[in-house]
Amino acid sequence: MGTIAPSMTEVAAKGLNAMCFCCNPLHFLTGSLQKNALKVTTYPQLTHGLPCPLYKDFAVDHQPISWRRIAAFMLIATVLANIFRFDLLSHKAMLTALPGWLAVLLSVIAEGAGILLAALIARHFLGKVRPVPLQLLGNLPWIPLTMSAIALLLLSVVGVNNSYGMDPHGYGLVAAAGTLLYCIMEEYGWRGYLQTELAPLANGLKYGVVGFCWYLWHLTFLTSASLGDNLFFLGMMILGSWGIGQVAEATKSILTCACFHLIIQIMMFNALIRNGISLQEKIIILSIAAVSYFWLVKKWERHQALLAKAQPENERAATN
Repeated sequence: MGTIAPSMTEVAAKGLNAMCFCCNPLHFLTGSLQKNALKVTTYPQLTHGLPCPLYKDFAVDHQPISWRRIAAFMLIATVLANIFRFDLLSHKAMLTALPGWLAVLLSVIAEGAGILLAALIARHFLGKVRPVPLQLLGNLPWIPLTMSAIALLLLSVVGVNNSYGMDPHGYGLVAAAGTLLYCIMEEYGWRGYLQTELAPLANGLKYGVVGFCWYLWHLTFLTSASLGDNLFFLGMMILGSWGIGQVAEATKSILTCACFHLIIQIMMFNALIRNGISLQEKIIILSIAAVSYFWLVKKWERHQALLAKAQPENERAATN
């Protein structure tokens, strides 16, 4: 039987010490996170008998969210990524001596390696206590691979003007491949680890936390960006976390998430591509990619539905 979520009056009556492990910051600060997995149906049961109002339906055995693991992930990802993003090692000057295509790929790898490393470490420890369902290709590999091929083809056909002296079409292919690689590294962090870590939370809260962490990681508040720009960027990160988060839930594929992330990069943020194509070309790319991507995701969802429908029939046949 599930339990009924308590009112906040009941929470207050029990006192701070009776709060659940995700709501009470003292459990994080004192290191008193529960060590044994909790069996839940509707809400996790607590040692004080009070369920958590922030958890969604999550009928699996799972450990409470580890805020220490999240803090460690954010620290590693932010420090390592921003060393290269803010050029603290003057690596950009060294890259100018290399061929254009190699400079592009190395700059992308340098910026994305930090969050990828942080995500792999965090996923390793998270995987010891509960399943980590998101994998690179998911259970239908041809779909994310097709989506990747569409993105690479679009940018190489349209072409991207650049300052490296490269042919626009060749540079378009390199820039698309490099940006997709970067998006994969980011998605291992935001969807592959953090969204999975926060899976017990209600969707709205989960996507809000992911988006806020995504915003913090960029450190735009330390740049010359205005308050309005920062608020707009924060809103975009939360909206993006909701949108790409839905893709992650549907496909369980990091590469699929990266393909949607790539479209956002092309339209707005990516320095390798942003100023190299016109607004009209961006709209053409967005239109073709969006229609084909959503069609492929819907196809994936239909495939999942058929598998889910076939599973009970197979189980019944096995028992007869």
